[in-house]
Amino acid sequence: MYLRNGDIPQYLRDNVVDIAIIGENVLIEKGQDLITLEKLGFSKCRVCVAVPKDIDYACLNDLEGMKIATSYPNTVNQFLDKNNLKAELHIINGSVEIAPNIGLANAIVDIVSSGSTLFKNNLKEVETLLTSEAVLVSSPLLSDEKQEILDKLQFRIQAVLKARDSKYVLLNAPNDKVKDIIKILPGMKSPTVLPLAKEGWSSIHTVIKKEKFWGVIDELKLKGAEGILVCPIEKMVI
Repeated sequence: MYLRNGDIPQYLRDNVVDIAIIGENVLIEKGQDLITLEKLGFSKCRVCVAVPKDIDYACLNDLEGMKIATSYPNTVNQFLDKNNLKAELHIINGSVEIAPNIGLANAIVDIVSSGSTLFKNNLKEVETLLTSEAVLVSSPLLSDEKQEILDKLQFRIQAVLKARDSKYVLLNAPNDKVKDIIKILPGMKSPTVLPLAKEGWSSIHTVIKKEKFWGVIDELKLKGAEGILVCPIEKMVI
């Protein structure tokens, strides 16, 4: 079922839909009482304050008394309260970025991805309120049967997400280097070591997180690893 992002939190509360994939920014704006089950790692963006490029913006205090156009009044009000600021909000649904050009506002708060829309409208980012990505959310009124199905689905999603962030690495090493190499290798439990047909050599298999990948590879080469192969992982069931 396809629904407008902004309507989904209420549909979840009312049990009209059982689960949904929505933007985290929408959840923060309209569904803080709902629980995020999984962050899914795509549709990443940020909710930002932007002002016309010709405005000399120096710090947060420059927002004091401004007219701000936004589709995120709850998020903006929380941000203003947190920073002890007062501003006049103009709530707009869609095309928020045109508000300064037509004299409706001095600034906007909207979602930003590449920043190209701001650029086209002669705006610049000056503050980031929050970062966002797609998240999996469920209704708080699920039956036991539906919860069991959701648990299975979430388990499978987790297997894909873990695999996406990891690489399977195979390498060859002289037996006298194996202990030193294993010390620097991560793994789900421990690296796998298998003897090669060539006497005095072993094959080592392990899993490396993407964010650590190149640093570990550099260390492996220094420790004497050869024939390093890197393979994608489809799923990781732990």
